Amino acid sequence: MAEHDRFSRRSLLAAGSALAGAALGGGTATAAPAGPSVPADTGAVQGNRVLFPNWRGAGDPAPAPSPAPQPPGQRVGYCIVGLGRLSLDEIIPAFGEAKRSRLAAVMSGSPDKAKLLAKQYGLPESAVYGYDEWDRLRQNPEVQAVYVVTPNAVHRENVQAAAGAGKHVLCEKPMAVASAECREMIDACARAGVKLMIAYRCQYEPYNRALVKAVRGGSLGKPRLIQAFNGQTTGLPEQWRLKKALAGGGSLPDIGLYCLNGTRALLGEEPDQVQAQIHSPEDDPKFREVEETVVFTMRFPSGVIAQCTASYGVHESRSLAVHTSAGAFDLQNAFAYRGQRLFVGRAEGKSEARDEKILAPKNQFALEMDHFSRCIQENLRPRTPGEEGLQDQILMEAIYEAARSGAPVKTGPLPGTAGLDATRGPEPEDPA
Repeated sequence: MAEHDRFSRRSLLAAGSALAGAALGGGTATAAPAGPSVPADTGAVQGNRVLFPNWRGAGDPAPAPSPAPQPPGQRVGYCIVGLGRLSLDEIIPAFGEAKRSRLAAVMSGSPDKAKLLAKQYGLPESAVYGYDEWDRLRQNPEVQAVYVVTPNAVHRENVQAAAGAGKHVLCEKPMAVASAECREMIDACARAGVKLMIAYRCQYEPYNRALVKAVRGGSLGKPRLIQAFNGQTTGLPEQWRLKKALAGGGSLPDIGLYCLNGTRALLGEEPDQVQAQIHSPEDDPKFREVEETVVFTMRFPSGVIAQCTASYGVHESRSLAVHTSAGAFDLQNAFAYRGQRLFVGRAEGKSEARDEKILAPKNQFALEMDHFSRCIQENLRPRTPGEEGLQDQILMEAIYEAARSGAPVKTGPLPGTAGLDATRGPEPEDPA
């Protein structure tokens, strides 16, 4: 046998361990005794996690904890209702990064598509439902929650049906196409004893949350002016988002809502007045029913003015900036699915400093679903419950009225609510 064949990787590792033991013990090579500290390389089980000590030096940030997903059988099972582009491209793949949530069923009006998705993600054919099979879904104990991802105008119907089936409901934004519908959805879930959460994914995204903490923390003084922009081009006139009966409006409820909700979440207070203008090119058939561009201003009791713009007619850009007397925060790609960058600008002596805060990227949809799953498992109020969606719908109606009349429209908090974050539940847990 050749000399090098006598030294396998396993034997070398064993020899190294024995030598280390001998060095530590000062005598015969024996295994090192278990100590109270967490082993540097193997980790140690504590509760439901494997924990490792910080192996990095003082010059680098400490690493995040290792993932600690729940076993599949303990996770909340979801039925995805509506298999459009958002479900296929973002939501269903996000289950792969979720820790408390799992895909358990799909519901669609396209049987071939639903069966293909079920096969691709390992679901039995019995976990495929049509829109008329809510009674059958009720009998499936693997499904504790549904995620409604259908056109805006059918959200109310879907949420009411899900509540009637005894399932908790996560509903895409906008919540509905009218505030009266939002109230009916809230009432239906309350009567059924199920939870209702609106899918404001940005309120769970780490960079947006970091911006909220920084602004409210006052490190640069009180905010004075907010600028929010969400723009993209849109084509295909036949798509449902350009049909008023299905969408309820154009750029405002689809992408302008991120500016509206993002500003409200940033400050925690409600505007007391809105002004607005709407424009659509007369020669573009895509905008015969809904608006291309909306510009609106919100005034808040604290004195903050928010200038918001959303458009279907410009190159993609999504930003959120907060200006104070001592500096500015600039969140780029603020409302995008990924790619957020947070900059902080301020005076530094005789020069201007612009620092970037870098965070570990996280999947917004996985964070959002896991928060709702935790609320179900621990009986908590969601951070973005139905009341959050209702308030946005009321404000969007005020924005449309201000644009129509050309005059400011007075607004305020929901009746019976007061204080910061009155329409929100507790803060979500920090992602690992």
